Amino acid sequence: MHNPQSVIIGSRQSKLATWQADYVAAQLRTLYPGLTVTIRFFITHGDRVLDKSLPEIGGKGVFTAELEAALHMGEIDIAVHSLKDLPTESHPAFVIGAVPLRASPYDVLISRSGQTLANLPNGASIGTSSLRRAAQIKAVRPDVHIISLRGNVPTRIEKALNAASPYDAIVLAQAGLERLDMIQNVVEVLSPTVMLPAPAQGALGIQCRVADSRVRGLLAALDHAETHAAVDAERAFLAALDSGCRLPVAALAYIDNNTLHLTGRVASLNGATVITVEGTTARNPGNGEMLGLQLASQASAQGADQLLDAIRKQVNA
Repeated sequence: MHNPQSVIIGSRQSKLATWQADYVAAQLRTLYPGLTVTIRFFITHGDRVLDKSLPEIGGKGVFTAELEAALHMGEIDIAVHSLKDLPTESHPAFVIGAVPLRASPYDVLISRSGQTLANLPNGASIGTSSLRRAAQIKAVRPDVHIISLRGNVPTRIEKALNAASPYDAIVLAQAGLERLDMIQNVVEVLSPTVMLPAPAQGALGIQCRVADSRVRGLLAALDHAETHAAVDAERAFLAALDSGCRLPVAALAYIDNNTLHLTGRVASLNGATVITVEGTTARNPGNGEMLGLQLASQASAQGADQLLDAIRKQVNA
């Protein structure tokens, strides 16, 4: 049994994951000065296998399964995730106890030449491990070549800037670069009309056990209600279409004057087919998830299910 005045946080050990865990630890220490907070690091399947694309190594839970196993066994009290990595299908014993204020949800382009996506030369090579990013890039630049890019954020940037690398440009999440003070490398913040983000991109998900009322009480003060409502809507759209399998499903929600706005998108791998749906709802409990489901249904009616089924077959071939 843990000391009731202590909390053990579980985290991946990349620089970005460490930043995230340190951030949550600092928030808890500030809120509860008598609380002892420690961090335990884990190496996940997604961290170990770097020579294959994410869909090839399993997609769902590749960055979260080890943390959830430790949470289930009581080895840790809290698991800190990049919420976009957390599958929408959750074990009933777990709950997202808090979603802090979101950083930028957008994607950015880094290019060695300093050129924007529109100005890259014909046939340029762009690095990304994300089918969502690849599909949306191909939608606006069908001439470019997509090359798989794995590794942590500093490694990816090093590859992008190395004159001997095969990448003319790479695409990353803006939030990670801001958190690691590497934003100076960004050439372009990609508009959501071009590159709609992954559901919950830029947000942290602080996971705990449903039955752990003590920890749930501690985490409540870290929750940012508007961010939580927005990512719930985005993840509902994802869950209805893909269940977190890392296919080209994108979504972004925001709240303005108590109205929740949600945009969802599904694209074919070659970018030739792009389905975008939009809607609004009053910001009330449960409305965001309902809107996510409604927009997923609209996307399905426009052919999203068949498109995603075809992509699953391509990825698993």
